[in-house]
Amino acid sequence: MNNEPTGLLLAHRAMLRDLDRCADLTARLALDNSLDRKRAGAIAAYLTDFCDSIHHHHSAEDEVLWPVLERSAGAHVDLTELTDDHAVLDPKLARIRSGAAALATNHVVSAELAADLADLRDTLHEHIADEERTIVPLIKQYVSDDEWNRVEATIRRRGGKMSFEVPRILAVCTEQELAETRKEGGIPVALMIKLLPLPFKRRESLVFGGAR
Repeated sequence: MNNEPTGLLLAHRAMLRDLDRCADLTARLALDNSLDRKRAGAIAAYLTDFCDSIHHHHSAEDEVLWPVLERSAGAHVDLTELTDDHAVLDPKLARIRSGAAALATNHVVSAELAADLADLRDTLHEHIADEERTIVPLIKQYVSDDEWNRVEATIRRRGGKMSFEVPRILAVCTEQELAETRKEGGIPVALMIKLLPLPFKRRESLVFGGAR
């Protein structure tokens, strides 16, 4: 077996990109809160969608991927530390959601919200590095292509906001990864690739301004 978990790695790449730019954005705005109602609402909505995306990702790992790894790799896998990491994420996400709700109401990025995003960024950078170092080799060695395809299909059926997820994934794809995604996804994926990025770029422009 030499299964490359491209979807997992792309999700991580998109997550890390957003962690960095959301933490940087809120750190700047906490020092200079010159926000109008529209941009404040857009940032708050983006942060809320981002928290939902992170929750969906780590819940899918806990409930879908981890059981497959434990069954396939047996004694070769110990997921205790990664599971413990996931357990601390939801309180962190809850604080960011609360800060985003206050931002939408008050049009002010609080120092607390900026600090919470910096903390989440640091936590997940470390966690994702640990996960890719330990889990990816196990997937390649012990999980068959068919089993991995079932994992990805199950995770897709669990939902997720495609108008948010797809453009963020596309933004971190290499040309080769994009070509493979088009080939494997067929017409539905081709349509999403064509239709979803433009409105998302407008959303990003409002949220991040000139920063990408």
